[in-house]
This record gives sequence, C-alpha cells and structure tokens, in this order.
Amino acid sequence: MVWDWKSGEPSAAPYIEKAKADFATKHPDVTVEFVAQPFDQYYTLLGAAIQSGKGPDVMLFNGGGQIRDRVDALVPLDEYVAEDKQRLAGWDAFSKDGKVYASPVTLQGHPIYYNKALYEKAGLDPASPATTWDKFLADCAAIGKAGAKCFALGNKEGAGIQFWMSALGSGILTAQEYDDWIAGKRDWNSPNVKRIFELWKEAGDAGLNNEGANSTAMFNDSFALFQSGKAAHVIGLMSDVGHWKDFNEFLTPEKLGVMNAPVVTAGTTPSLAYDGGIGYGVAKWTKDPKVAADLVRSLTSTGALQAFYADAGAIAADTTIDVSQAGPAAATIVAALQSGKPALHVALSSKTLDLMGRVSQQLLSGSISVDEAVKQLAASDQAG
Repeated sequence: MVWDWKSGEPSAAPYIEKAKADFATKHPDVTVEFVAQPFDQYYTLLGAAIQSGKGPDVMLFNGGGQIRDRVDALVPLDEYVAEDKQRLAGWDAFSKDGKVYASPVTLQGHPIYYNKALYEKAGLDPASPATTWDKFLADCAAIGKAGAKCFALGNKEGAGIQFWMSALGSGILTAQEYDDWIAGKRDWNSPNVKRIFELWKEAGDAGLNNEGANSTAMFNDSFALFQSGKAAHVIGLMSDVGHWKDFNEFLTPEKLGVMNAPVVTAGTTPSLAYDGGIGYGVAKWTKDPKVAADLVRSLTSTGALQAFYADAGAIAADTTIDVSQAGPAAATIVAALQSGKPALHVALSSKTLDLMGRVSQQLLSGSISVDEAVKQLAASDQAG
C-alpha cells in the first residue's frame, strides 16, 4: 500500500500508471494500492500510523524537515537505489546522517516569476528585470503606477515567508553565511539574516503586496492574483502547482519571465534555491523492504517521471529528461540548476518553520518587531 497526496490528481494519473506498469514487469504477482490522503491532514495521519507501527509500505514525503523528523520509522534505501544515484538529483533533501530515506520524484525550488506584459505596461524592459534591490523597488513603483501590485503574496498558512527567505536569501546572505546556514551553523544575530525579515516587513509596509496577504491562501489564491495580472511578481514553485506550466496557460510562455533574486548585499551572487521536492520512502514495518524499494524505483523511473513532467509540469528529479519544448521559463529554471543551492528554509526543522509562519504574520500585521521575531526563531532553532 502507498500513501501520498498526489495519486488522486488527474494530472498525476499518467505518472502513476507508468510507475505501476514498470513495477508489474518486476513483480507481476504483487498488487499495489494507492491511497491519496488530503495534504492538509497528511502528516497528522502519517504520525498516527507511525505511532501504531502499522500503515502504508511506501509513503510520500516533502524533502527537508518533514522526512528528517521521521527517519526512525523508515528504511535506509542506499543499498537499493545505488543505480539511481547519478540519474536523479535532489538526494540531500531526503538524507540524514549520511543515509538516504527516500528517492526524489521532483525537484522543488522557488523561482521569482514575473509578468512581462505588466513590465511593458509599466514602461519597463521585460528582457532586463532588476538586478539590485534599489532598482527592483523603482520597478515596483512603476508597476504600481500602472495599476498592479508588485508581489502576489499568500501568507494565510504562514508559508509565504518560507518562499521569501529561500527565493531572496542568496542576494542577502554572503556565500559563507549561506553555506553555514545549510550546514546548521546559523547566526541569527547576523545583520544579513535580520535583513531577510526586515525586507519582508518593509515590503508589506510599503504596500508592495496584495491587500490582506495574511488572509490570502497561497494555494491557489495568491497564484491566481499573479495569473490574472493583478501583481507583477510571484515567488512560486518549480513543480507541480504554482509553477511555470500553470502560469504558461494564463500568461502564455512568451509573457512569463523568471528572474534572479535582486542583489541586496553587495558582493552576493544570487542563485536558484532548490532541493529534492517530493520523494517516496519505505516504512520500517513493511514485510519485504526490497519489494517496497522496487516500487519506489518504479515511481522514480525515467518513463514515469517523463509522464509527470509532461502532464503535471513537474521539474522531475531525473536529469536525463529534455525540457526544451516547455518554453523559456522552464528552460531558464533548468539551466539555473547547475549553479543552484539548497533552499534556506528547508534546512530548518518543521517546528521552527511553524513558528516562522506565525511571526511572519505578526510582522506583516505590525504586532511584533524584527528583533523579537528573530530572537524567537533563534531560540527555536537552537533548541533543535
């Protein structure tokens, strides 16, 4: 049995069928049942299964804290997936203490998308988005005069700050600070770390976001604001919702741009923030880990992932898939993978991310200072 939150979506159906067919060639006598759980309850349901020590054999995870917090309930997959190591990217997000606990299906990152038609309307050059924060603010002012907001932001779930931190962080933190952060050596007292939250508050105070960002759901209300031309920029995803394929349908591929983070701290080199997005792992209680691992391998096979890219628009973890027909935005994203770095927020525990969501809402509403917010986050992060 497989638990996930994807298999019930129509756009994922061809992917699941391909994976099932691949698995059937190896294990024709094994029946596979997919149970699609609601995403908003997924980790609660999974937690209950883990506590009882029985549940699905294979389960889907987001990369980062969500899987790392639960590795005690999973089988290390290294011996089963050795052949896939070169072909697939994004393993780090599903690893802990040098062991792999899930195989990556997608790469998930946080490109800054922009609407070239709104740039033209505002008298800006759509081929040359701002490379510095000051120029970006000037562009936002021009966009405002043309009748649109600068950012579409949904922070009802508190996830907006995660996207903000990871999309803009490489233009704010020095390369050393960035690498230290990912490695777990986080200096919350650094002026550059504080700057991430100062800019978040300043952007809100300056009216760069849509009205009521704290009551706007990211999925999919904030993305709808961007798609409908009410905001010129959105920090979105690479796959497989709120991403290039969705936006292409509304804006057309020619009008959808992807830009680097503007440089805030002189000397920084902005890069695309990405990690393994979602991946399948194997439960410790499964009767035959090898068979379950074979199913994971089928779910990450080239044929299956090719279907997931083609039908759902996922930037798949399989580096051999050709995306050249997908339009300029997808091509820009894939080209940026070479110099990309792990997303800053993925390095944080799920507990600290929950807290960050709450304080981000308080910063936008003006009920907390940046210093107090950062102090709370530092205490949570250091508590582990």
